[in-house]
Amino acid sequence: MKKNYPIGIQSFEEIRKGNYCYIDKTALVYKLAESGKYYFLSRPRRFGKSLLISTLEAYFQGRKELFEGLSMGKLEKEWTEYSILHLDLNAQKYDTPDSLYDMLNDMLCGWESRYGTRPSETSLSLRFQGIIQRAAEKTGRNVVILIDEYDKPMLQVIGNEELMTDYRNTLKAFYGVMKSCDKYIKFALLTGVTKFSKVSVFSDLNNLMDISMDNRFASLCGITEEELYRDFKEDIIELGEKNGMTEKETKATLKEMYDGYHFTEKSEDIYNPFSLLNTFAQMRFGSYWFETGTPTFLVELLKHSRYNLYRFTEEMADADSLEGIDTMHTNPVPILYQSGYLTIKGYDKEFRAYYLGFPNKEVEEGFTRFLLPCYAHLNTGNSSFEIMSFVKDIRKGDVNAFLQRLQSFFSDTPYELARDLELHYQNVLFIVFKLLGFYTQAEYHTSNGRIDMVVKTDKYIYVMEFKLDGTAEEALQQIHDKQYALPFASDPRKLYKIGVNFSEKTRGIEKWLIEEN
Repeated sequence: MKKNYPIGIQSFEEIRKGNYCYIDKTALVYKLAESGKYYFLSRPRRFGKSLLISTLEAYFQGRKELFEGLSMGKLEKEWTEYSILHLDLNAQKYDTPDSLYDMLNDMLCGWESRYGTRPSETSLSLRFQGIIQRAAEKTGRNVVILIDEYDKPMLQVIGNEELMTDYRNTLKAFYGVMKSCDKYIKFALLTGVTKFSKVSVFSDLNNLMDISMDNRFASLCGITEEELYRDFKEDIIELGEKNGMTEKETKATLKEMYDGYHFTEKSEDIYNPFSLLNTFAQMRFGSYWFETGTPTFLVELLKHSRYNLYRFTEEMADADSLEGIDTMHTNPVPILYQSGYLTIKGYDKEFRAYYLGFPNKEVEEGFTRFLLPCYAHLNTGNSSFEIMSFVKDIRKGDVNAFLQRLQSFFSDTPYELARDLELHYQNVLFIVFKLLGFYTQAEYHTSNGRIDMVVKTDKYIYVMEFKLDGTAEEALQQIHDKQYALPFASDPRKLYKIGVNFSEKTRGIEKWLIEEN
């Protein structure tokens, strides 16, 4: 029987009753519930955070029938029902000072109709505090608090400092209530994409255990390779048949496209669950996760912080910086990591530093394609057309057409980018290099502002040197002096040596010279 794939379904009950496939995470859910009280979990969007919250809700409601056949069904013996305060901040649009108040007020009114209210509870935080206390006293059992996407209001107003401060102060007081109500709380979990750390939202709630980088719960959201091969064996075979691939080739492509997430230094590989489920549902490979969200604000952060995109290939960060994003305007790396565009690739134990990089091809190619029109001028306004034309010029050896297209990318350079032209041209070249790399063999090196690029196709090799406010002659001479072409001396492919000069005055390519071998 063909599986139903729970794409966009975040209700544990609906998945269990609707014959949808479910990756059994309930042993980890049980461990979470039994080994602690206050938790925070950060994971990228569409990674299963809402389903985790829904699973915990069903568990603390004592819904034993929903867990039959799952690990939890064997582990839990008592199935006690608790009062649950479930706050989902995901659905609302937050763009005015009243938006957050209206959302919280609506939730509080619903709870107050069930547990009562007092005239003296005039603020949001006092009302929340009263609800927690009365819910525990009314039922004789402590309360379970589940907050989904706690950071959604703040993420929607990045760039609006006044509204950000207003939301932060409101949420800080609201969430802080949980610490003062400790004796009435059985369990609490807050989830979100990012962590606004000690300085802000969580300063009044410092008893949270952050399990975002905890080995015990690294696979709580997402799909491991073991789970993929166990629960989707037939799906993998069918996907391969539909795409003319062997089972081995299909597994390799799934890994290249959707695997590669690591949330601790020792974490096993985690696959993107949203992309996997969509791939099996549609029986074709696609950029499903990336296409559901446009990271416009991330690009603005990259530009604002004068980020050198070349760092994507060798980024490093310590644990403290990865766990908070309060410095995102000067350092966008933590929010890139927490949002899922970068992930842990390695760990330096001596310096307690993490090596970061793109998790997989879906993210790397999608993000790079998205960056092109944000940094470069496109004559057609169509990224896909520009990239295709670029690659075709390279493949057929039309060097002048390739360089003219590259030249057009630098026309109409925005003033804010032109103020640091060297960084701007390095960033555009990095994007071009990365995009070429998906269709050709490409190598890119930079040192103290000097850049050389090597691009290889089945017929041609291009060795390029770029200068800023020098001359095309100097760039070509450097290729000779540094013997950049020497490694390809015995290669039968046609070799082009290309010297390119950028001019700060014209804010673009001033001249290029081509030498054929």
